[in-house]
This record gives sequence, C-alpha cells and structure tokens, in this order.
Amino acid sequence: MKRCFDLTASAFALLALWPLFVVIAIWIKLDSKGPVFFKQTRVGRHEKNFEILKFRSMSVPTSAQTAGLLITVGQDARVTKSGAFIRKTKLDELPQLINVLLGTMSIVGPRPEVPKYIACYTPEQKQSVLSVRPGITDNASIAFRDENEILGKAQDPEKAYIEEVLPIKIAHYMEYAKHNSFQQDLKIILKTIQILF
Repeated sequence: MKRCFDLTASAFALLALWPLFVVIAIWIKLDSKGPVFFKQTRVGRHEKNFEILKFRSMSVPTSAQTAGLLITVGQDARVTKSGAFIRKTKLDELPQLINVLLGTMSIVGPRPEVPKYIACYTPEQKQSVLSVRPGITDNASIAFRDENEILGKAQDPEKAYIEEVLPIKIAHYMEYAKHNSFQQDLKIILKTIQILF
C-alpha cells in the first residue's frame, strides 16, 4: 500500500506542480550561474547509495558538496536570493518527488543522510533505519525544521550536528522504522502541510 501511495501521490504531484517547477527553474537560472538541480549522494534503503535531487539554492562552485561542507548554518553566504526563499518555503525539496517516483525514496520516511554521517551510526542503528526507504518528510524533519538556524548558533556547527542533533534524529528514525504504518504516514504528511502553511 505504501509504495502504491508513493507512486500515485508523486505522479499526481509532479503533473500538478510542473508549472511551479518551470517558474522556480527560470528564477534559479536568472538569479545565479549553474544548474537548476542540486545532486548529492545519499545513503538509501539497504545501504544503497543514490543521488538525491533538490532545486539548487547555493552558488556554484562553492556549493556544500564541492566545498566539503555538508550542512548549512545560519545566514550562509553561499545561499542565493532565490535559494533563501525556496529553502525557507521548502520548495527546494520538490524535485525529490522524482526520487519517490524512481523508488529510491518515499513520501514519508527517515531523511537520507550523506555517507559521512551514516558512518556515525551504530550497526544496530544502520540495520533499523536503513531497512526502510528514506523519505521527503518525517518527525525529525518537523522537529528540526529550523536546523540551520540552530546550528548557526553553535561554535562548531558540524560537531553540534553530530553530537547533539544527529542522535535525536536517529531516535526519530528508529522509532519510525519500528512502528511505521500507513496511518502514521498520513499523520506526518498532515503535520508537515500544517507547518508549511
């Protein structure tokens, strides 16, 4: 049922939102040089790597990936004008609907991490969290919707992410993997929509 819902929801959303995709793509191209989409390697179900898609919100070539910085903190100078808006409104996440359609992601599930942060997981945590498809939204995403602002206040943002934020996220991920259900997914989707609007 979950996969059927993912396919139906992502296909319908992509058809309905394609005009918005075009508008955002044009804005990104007019605002700064570089590709429309940002691609980054993430770890998916059963530890299989895949490329996550987002609308590019940072300048090139000093993007988070090429600069070796894997988190965004505070008023990051790399974020473009269009990027600041699409990040705040979460519109940068919309291309992940393509990931859902391809089967590498789900609408709801643990947020996929980069390999560097997956290395911080214990074997038990990996086995649990990576037993399900990663998602566009989940309870951890809702709890840390202002993550970049939180990390912007830390002296060492990456250390704060690994030692303070990531353990809480992993707890949310494990709880989801253990008790996930279609009803829970619907509740998380409704909660996400409520926060966005």
